[in-house]
Amino acid sequence: MSHLTYYNYPGIGERNQQKFKYSQAVRIGDRIECAGQGGWDPETGVIYREINAQIDQAFANVELNLKHAGGSGWEQVFRVNSYHVPINNEAMDAMVRNFRKYMPNHEPLWTCVGVTRLGEDDMRVEIEVVAHVP
Repeated sequence: MSHLTYYNYPGIGERNQQKFKYSQAVRIGDRIECAGQGGWDPETGVIYREINAQIDQAFANVELNLKHAGGSGWEQVFRVNSYHVPINNEAMDAMVRNFRKYMPNHEPLWTCVGVTRLGEDDMRVEIEVVAHVP
């Protein structure tokens, strides 16, 4: 897969690459696809416990991930998949609030799924995106 360029931002991105053998983002031509971002501190990996703080941080981590891979951020995102433990109105409200904050000028495609478990014990949200970077 030499035609693909993979990215892992400093801190938790590099740690997860070593620990779990995956990358945070991949550049495919004019697209950046991001692995699911959780509500962790990007330097220490500490996961925020409160759902609003966790979703807010997951959105910030997506922004960090996109920029590290050469994009400009959420304004280039056209597809969002989010995974929630549990899926409830509080989580949906936090997602919509962040959509309005990070993408005030467009509405991406969004698939939202409730799941029983995510990658680490305290994770309650994971957000993966696809961005178009012309």
